[in-house]
Amino acid sequence: MSAGVAGVILAGGQSTRMGRDKALVDFAGRPMIAHAIERLAPQVACLAISANGDAARFDPFGLTVLPDADAGHPGPLAGIVAGLRFAGDQGFGLLATAPCDAPFAPRDLVARLRGDAATPAVARSPGGVEPLFALWPVALLGRAEAALAAGEASVWRLLTALAAREIEIPVAAAEDWSLNLNSPAELAAALHGAP
Repeated sequence: MSAGVAGVILAGGQSTRMGRDKALVDFAGRPMIAHAIERLAPQVACLAISANGDAARFDPFGLTVLPDADAGHPGPLAGIVAGLRFAGDQGFGLLATAPCDAPFAPRDLVARLRGDAATPAVARSPGGVEPLFALWPVALLGRAEAALAAGEASVWRLLTALAAREIEIPVAAAEDWSLNLNSPAELAAALHGAP
């Protein structure tokens, strides 16, 4: 297996607070997921989208869509498991993850998180750990599958159990990479530059 890096944009949530598919909500003239793709794609050798429902809605992005094995919306950990399987099938040793609702994802996320190839790494902002911005060794697929099968829903608890390295990534005033836009109010605030 190569030490190369695959990537997955996590877009499998139900978008209940946004009221519609937040991955496709317009942000500055483009679907929100397009911003995440633009930022993560140059950092990885292969990129996919983790999403449930009609995969055809992501056709314009030309990326493989990975559905959760469990259709019951078990949360982002299921998307990470799907991503790890995909990365392993493609021959990659590492998987980078980022959420679809973070339009300012770091352009150097992978470079900052790379290090011990056997241990996952997770980004930390001044506000705390951001568990969906992470770099996962594909060799940990079995541990992630077991956690999911046992009913674990928290990506952060799994990262803690795996002794993930926490890497501080500074936040710029103009582009807070840790900003997640989960509701219309948060979307409006980000578009108008409100804190």
